[in-house]
Amino acid sequence: MEKVALQAEIRKSSKKSSLKNLRKNGRVPGVFYSKQDSFAIDVPENLINPLVFTAQTNLITLQIDGQEEHDCIIKDIQFDPVSDKVVHFDLIGLQKGEKIQIEVPVQYIGSPVGVKEGGVLQTVLHKIEVECFPKDLPQYLQVNVENLKMGDSIHASDLNFENLTILNLPDAVLVTVAHPKVEKEVTPEEIAAAVAEEPAEPELITKKKPEEEEEE
Repeated sequence: MEKVALQAEIRKSSKKSSLKNLRKNGRVPGVFYSKQDSFAIDVPENLINPLVFTAQTNLITLQIDGQEEHDCIIKDIQFDPVSDKVVHFDLIGLQKGEKIQIEVPVQYIGSPVGVKEGGVLQTVLHKIEVECFPKDLPQYLQVNVENLKMGDSIHASDLNFENLTILNLPDAVLVTVAHPKVEKEVTPEEIAAAVAEEPAEPELITKKKPEEEEEE
């Protein structure tokens, strides 16, 4: 996998006012951390967005003026609840000879047999969690669904990729071909039967006032 360069600057303040000004000026605050070191950074919004809003996994080379480069991956992202803009991110440094755990996007390929028979393809998971060495990290994983029949599913235990360990539970469903929902047509006989079963409304009896009874 090719590495993507990300140019950053050391962030000296974590005050809310400073973070607000950063975002106002088109920069996003973040944190880099590893076993050896950790420090606050900020990057241009237009550089971090392509690494977040993508269907691929990227290895990142963090570049800071006057420092050595750091190989890392995005570990956590925080979004604005209204605008969905990236407001904070975490980068975790990669260690040579150590495996990483990360979610990788899944691409489903092929036209399922069950869909041609009238079924509906339902995607349950768009990403799966894997463990591997950084050099073996794929940008995405392809899963072929063309042999799925009506009612069939693909589980995490069905996956087998070289140099990757799937961390999802074995019975986790990735994708399935479900039966189409058919609304049952109600017949006149069923409507009549339902009406017949409804309890009759009780007759409303109003108690007469004493003066009304005397008038009679």
